[in-house]
Amino acid sequence: MQSPAPTADPRALSFWHDTVPGDLAPRPALPGDQSVDIAIVGAGYTGLWTAYYLKRADPSLRIAVLEATFAGFGASGRNGGWCSAIFPSSLAKVAKVAGSRAAATALQRALNATVDEVGRVVAAEGIDCHYAKGGTVVLARTPVQLERAREEVEESHAFGFGEEDLRLLSAKEALRQANATEVLGATYTPHCAAIHPARLVRGLADAVERLGVPICEQTPVTEIRDGAAITSHGTVRAETVVRATEGYTATLQGFKRTLAPVYSLMLATEPQSDEVWSEIGLSQRQTFADERHLIIYGQRTADGRLAFGGRGAPYHFGSSTKPEYDREPRVHAELRRVLVELFPVLGDVKVTHTWGGALGVPRDWFASVGVDRAKRLAWAGGYVGDGVGASNLAGRTLADLLRGQSTELTRLAWVGHRSRPWEPEPVRWLGANLGLRVMGAADAEEARTGRPSRRAALFGRFIGH
Repeated sequence: MQSPAPTADPRALSFWHDTVPGDLAPRPALPGDQSVDIAIVGAGYTGLWTAYYLKRADPSLRIAVLEATFAGFGASGRNGGWCSAIFPSSLAKVAKVAGSRAAATALQRALNATVDEVGRVVAAEGIDCHYAKGGTVVLARTPVQLERAREEVEESHAFGFGEEDLRLLSAKEALRQANATEVLGATYTPHCAAIHPARLVRGLADAVERLGVPICEQTPVTEIRDGAAITSHGTVRAETVVRATEGYTATLQGFKRTLAPVYSLMLATEPQSDEVWSEIGLSQRQTFADERHLIIYGQRTADGRLAFGGRGAPYHFGSSTKPEYDREPRVHAELRRVLVELFPVLGDVKVTHTWGGALGVPRDWFASVGVDRAKRLAWAGGYVGDGVGASNLAGRTLADLLRGQSTELTRLAWVGHRSRPWEPEPVRWLGANLGLRVMGAADAEEARTGRPSRRAALFGRFIGH
């Protein structure tokens, strides 16, 4: 894997990196050729959760984690801090792919339970990641958005979930949670916890090391082949190599079209006063979004800031990932505008941090976990930005699969799923950026016509929704 260009000051990567305790100096690189039972490429959530559950299940396993820069450099250290139960494909699509409504329900129930599993582990390991299970409120601010919210709740209930999992809120109920403008209603789920993502990933790395698993940082993997992870520092040979590289997967030889790296950008405000928070709400640190097509997301941080992000940054030709893509002044200015539109009390708010990072998007928007015994390769990812919770479930699932266990987790609908490759360039670049434009235009179209966007429906078919 080509090493992501390091920043001179790792704390400048994001608000989360700037405020994480401890030293961000990288651990030593791989000292030379090694042989292990399991080699894990990537020290983000997926790789570290996999190492954690494997070593807990079987302390005799020889495991090595290889990381291009430092643990938590990528999306695991930069995300919106939603430990959610979100899967990138709808229940209906999961049922169609799996051939069973029961399979879709089982996957969703496993994801719901994962939010509490993360809470259990951080408490047990003493990881102070500001975990607060306040749920998620998704606001509906136009009649079309309100209808979309109703349909989401109806689908959830049709698959056997109840009001305790997802419910429709009236405008009055929604405003008690998040006092935003033009609110007509909302959905609410309790299955989400706000976290400090860099605190989680750095604490998880420390927990993995305490179990006796070495994390070799400054060790970019260039190729995974026949049970070997090849680096400039040496080759690690293993019974199985786990690919846990998400937004940087395209830098691995042979995986250029597996996942498209799409950038999501964020900002953080200065800490707000109690008076401002009494106006905004989010008293339980609920994570929040609305029903627009061009995704936005936010949380109230433990120190009283708003951390707010969204899509809108372009996909870069050739699945390129570079530090200069982390900040797009136009997109960050639009994020600030939207935040103030939602909460006018923030009109003069100071933004203290702006940042971004690449997430991994499979061609069919369907995350997956699997093991290919013939190729001695395992993988997990394709979370489309909702990997904080899903990566924990992936790590537990891989731990079972790699030990040859047959469990409820190894029978879930995403296990063994194979997304077809993305199109070659320039088709990939044209399609990804066209989709970005379509979703942005769809919101304007709905505001203008008062009807669901045909463009969004057409693009949904393109990505397989």
